Amino acid sequence: MSLLSGLMVIGALVHLAQTRQVAAKYPPPGRFVDVGGHRVHILAEGEARGRPTLVWFAGGHTGGYAIHNLHRRMVGQFRSILIDRPGTGWSDVGTFPRTTAKEADEMWAALDAAGEKGPFVLVGHSFGGLLSANMARRHPERVKALILLDATPPDTIVYGPVLGALGDMRRDALFGGLLGLFAIDYEKLKGTPPPPPPVAKLLATIDRELGAPGEAVRELEKSPAAHMASYSIYRELSPAGLASVAWNTVVYDGDLSPLPVFLVAPGDLKEFGTLNEAANAEQREAMRMQRFFAATRERYLATSVNSERVVAPEGTGHNFPYEAPAFVVATVARAALQ
Repeated sequence: MSLLSGLMVIGALVHLAQTRQVAAKYPPPGRFVDVGGHRVHILAEGEARGRPTLVWFAGGHTGGYAIHNLHRRMVGQFRSILIDRPGTGWSDVGTFPRTTAKEADEMWAALDAAGEKGPFVLVGHSFGGLLSANMARRHPERVKALILLDATPPDTIVYGPVLGALGDMRRDALFGGLLGLFAIDYEKLKGTPPPPPPVAKLLATIDRELGAPGEAVRELEKSPAAHMASYSIYRELSPAGLASVAWNTVVYDGDLSPLPVFLVAPGDLKEFGTLNEAANAEQREAMRMQRFFAATRERYLATSVNSERVVAPEGTGHNFPYEAPAFVVATVARAALQ
């Protein structure tokens, strides 16, 4: 037991030294506000000029800088805000357990503490879309429009096939946090093989779009606390986990009416047509799965009677905010000004 304690002390000292190095290399670009006794980092730039203020949330459980590629393109036209969710970026980790519902309240508190008045256009990609939808449900009177960039649909988690990638996210976050206590880099330890060419190309596109901010996010979120915060909230991404928080997390049919809701994503149900009766069982199951994922995503359109479907450029996928940023910027500007 004494050996374990000693290793943890050494790990803590190494982590402290690493944290100081990262903080010196990447000082916070914004400012800190107090939310429930914890510091939340917020970067607000640009002038409103009578236009609504944009608030961005990236996919996964990542800091605001993970979507800086879109923020920086909009600052000249709008007031634009990035917030580091607790446990991400420069923000403190906050209290546990982490949940989407809790973070929705914390994000509103951060905007209030920063003196931001709105009205706001909330823009969220993937898991950040689920957060944005929760924020809109809590305070629709403060929201001019909600823009969902292929947001995570809860039905996919509850009714869909078991997704190994979600399990990997939880495992990596947990092991990253636990091993980080001993100053062990889990990513290096597990020796992740190089991604296949299409994924490598996408990652290169994301790195090119983010530049130094992307490097900052990766370094800042290597801490054990950041990993454990991600693990805590990723527990929602399982049938049992989501069921335990469903009422406070799910945004259901009509919950946002008459708020303008824009669902921006690749393709739509029209691409799939009807299931091919001539296909074999394996092909039919694959087709069913494709339709299911598309259909659950489209359910967001039912959250408001004032919803619009926007199809992302052909050839792009779930990460189209990095593959086609000019398209996203134009779409957000149109939605914000109408």
